[in-house]
Amino acid sequence: MIKTLLVFSIVFITLFLLSFSLHSYFIENHHIILPYSLKKIYIFHLVFSLLICSNFLIFSTVDKVFEQLGFIYLGTILLKLTLFSAIFYKSIFTEAGLSFYARLSLFIPMIIFLLTEALFVAKILKKNQ
Repeated sequence: MIKTLLVFSIVFITLFLLSFSLHSYFIENHHIILPYSLKKIYIFHLVFSLLICSNFLIFSTVDKVFEQLGFIYLGTILLKLTLFSAIFYKSIFTEAGLSFYARLSLFIPMIIFLLTEALFVAKILKKNQ
């Protein structure tokens, strides 16, 4: 289990470093000004996705909880979106219309981390069936 947790950590941190660097490079080269901190958004997704995958790995060893992990995952996605909205409310929802690039820059990290997170959760669920 420790080896798997280490793999999750390495993958998510590498994903964070690569995608944030490339995204920042693109934003800077095209002189796009975002009304929020891109780094904070990437860090939020990194921490929350790593937390979800680690908890799912731990809970997959409990037989009573394992059968409900799929439903719990749906709830964690809803929790993630709610917390994201609450934490970044001022910088996202109070702006008078975000530009296309600002909106796209919100969804890119979410999609990257959500797909990776879903892949790991599916792997955990498949492994223990």
